[in-house]
Amino acid sequence: MTQSSQAGAAVYSPLTLKLYDGWVLGVSNRFAWQCPTRKVLQPFFNRHVGARHLDVGVGTGYYLANANLPATTQVTLLDLNPSSLEAARQRLGRPDTRVVQHDVFQPLNEEQVAVCDSISLFYLLHCLPGTMADKAVVFGNLKSRLADNGVLFGATILGDEANHNGFGSKLMAVYNKKGIFGNRHDTLAGLRSALAQHFADVSVELVGKVALFSARSALR
Repeated sequence: MTQSSQAGAAVYSPLTLKLYDGWVLGVSNRFAWQCPTRKVLQPFFNRHVGARHLDVGVGTGYYLANANLPATTQVTLLDLNPSSLEAARQRLGRPDTRVVQHDVFQPLNEEQVAVCDSISLFYLLHCLPGTMADKAVVFGNLKSRLADNGVLFGATILGDEANHNGFGSKLMAVYNKKGIFGNRHDTLAGLRSALAQHFADVSVELVGKVALFSARSALR
């Protein structure tokens, strides 16, 4: 069966996007996933973003908007949901921002996205269906758009193995039942293995219930 990111993307309507920052980046990250946005996730993003950047699964554009990017930074936004793309584009406020509506389970070509120095996937993988082995195809599709010295990086909420607290367990149950999440079986080892299929240099660390990862030296 061909995988699709449609279900996880569909939840992001203009209304839910207005609530996203406060609920997900504020409350949930701190109390459920135990990985604070401002202290952990934003600094991690800032350390890795490059001069030609592709943001995949854009949310509200929070990380890009708060990264103090130089005016010369070239940004491409990629998401399946047009509401997310428009919200992120408006928030970033850069007239030269490129917007691409695309399913990450499908291959990319140079006409859609030029070669980039960095590619970010923040809170995308746990919204995708299937096992981490199934999600590895996403890395395969994206690596073709990465420069030889570029970095792919991101963050994802792990599944049952992470031993969630009461609040997190309730959110996990609801989100997975509704198809917003597809991460019950996502593990740190599974993520590392999926990245290693496509990159020679892989780093994965756990903060709270969130895996922060970076990968370089794409295997062509």
